[in-house]
Amino acid sequence: MKQICAVSDLHLFCKRSEAHLHTAALDRAIAEAEVCVLNGDIFDFRWSVFESVGETVHEALAWLDRIIARHPHCDFHYIFGNHDSVKVFIDALDGYAAQTERLTCHHDLFRLNAAVFLHGDVADRKMTQAEFEAARRVWHHDRQRGKVVNRAYDFAMWLGAHRTIPRLVFPRHVVAERLVHYLDHVGHGRDSGVTDVYYGHTHVAVREFRYEGISFHNSGAPMPRMGFSILRATA
Repeated sequence: MKQICAVSDLHLFCKRSEAHLHTAALDRAIAEAEVCVLNGDIFDFRWSVFESVGETVHEALAWLDRIIARHPHCDFHYIFGNHDSVKVFIDALDGYAAQTERLTCHHDLFRLNAAVFLHGDVADRKMTQAEFEAARRVWHHDRQRGKVVNRAYDFAMWLGAHRTIPRLVFPRHVVAERLVHYLDHVGHGRDSGVTDVYYGHTHVAVREFRYEGISFHNSGAPMPRMGFSILRATA
């Protein structure tokens, strides 16, 4: 059994993210873990504050390099989400991981014993693996948004849309049903011995939600006035 910490949806480099407020807590969690799962949307290329995708890629690799160096005892698993599935970053991170002993990249999910980790955008609707891959390809060439759209997003957050919409669109039982549908399809579902599923994407914090005999967990997102916590587990 290994001690694990897992986190998703930090959306680093998006000005609306408050991930910087949790840097010390994340370091403490990793220091106590043997495995750290970065469960998608760790970086945000659509809303990056940097001038170019290339600069964002450079800063993302530098961030990973620093955190891996600070924790030489820990193995890191990076699962791509939708916001960090820009093709140039995928290629750069795959290349970086190939040269980094304690970092492994996963394009769909990571399983450790009875625990499954995946970003969770398969919960947008019921998906097969082929449908998931097609949906992800749309993000490979996603464009960075400009100032006008950013201001509109700021206003929507001021109104609280970032808190109310996810809870309306992603009720826990609907998310769990869709995740189980996908996991059954790819061989990591109810008949595979899985007991716990750790996911992100919805920005809604979830702990120990039971569905079909499986417990579901989500760290939430470090956005203003939203729930967020680093998940700890044993698997």
